[in-house]
Amino acid sequence: MRTLYHLPLDPGCRKVRMLLREKQLECELHAEKIWERRDEFLKLNPAGEVPVLVEEDGTTITGGAQVVAEYLEEAYPENPLLGDTPLCRAEVRRLIAWFDLKFWREVTANLVEEKMLKRFLGLGQPNSSAIRAGHANIHYHLEYIAWLSDRRNWLAGEDFSLADITAASHISALDYIGDVPWQMHPGAKDWYARVKSRPCMRGVLGDTIAGAPPVKHYADLDF
Repeated sequence: MRTLYHLPLDPGCRKVRMLLREKQLECELHAEKIWERRDEFLKLNPAGEVPVLVEEDGTTITGGAQVVAEYLEEAYPENPLLGDTPLCRAEVRRLIAWFDLKFWREVTANLVEEKMLKRFLGLGQPNSSAIRAGHANIHYHLEYIAWLSDRRNWLAGEDFSLADITAASHISALDYIGDVPWQMHPGAKDWYARVKSRPCMRGVLGDTIAGAPPVKHYADLDF
């Protein structure tokens, strides 16, 4: 069985999980506590990071979520999610970078990492300044999501793509801890409601972390 080593709230891992589901590829999930630095896991990925995808024949794909995602796109080209023209693929990749780099730096790292990862890694109390920055920065990004989805069917164009999956991987992690101000951003909420209704979201919406359950509306398709 194909295996994905992951962390439930890590957006990169969520992206790969959603992509696998969208492509209808069966996969066994293994939640890897990367802070334990297991020898068996380090043999798979000496960097000690997730996600790590192990194919049925033992082939191991590492190097970060986007590397794994690009591999899946090339290895399993049915139901392509990077676009069908060079211009479309460029726009999908631009938005992937927006969320994986800019959104991560300005929002996800300041909220999910401070509130959750520090707790599991035993790195002390959350940085209140970082949390305030994350709460302030998220509004700009939600407005951008609304702006894009108002002018296109999906974020990068007419078709659902890896750009939507990447954005949803970050948004869903934040929504798990109740840090998305949906009432102030109906346009972004409408887009996310459409993403939540797709089969690829069923796995992440079923996540429950011991000692840290999601907010009540997390798995509700109608919020």
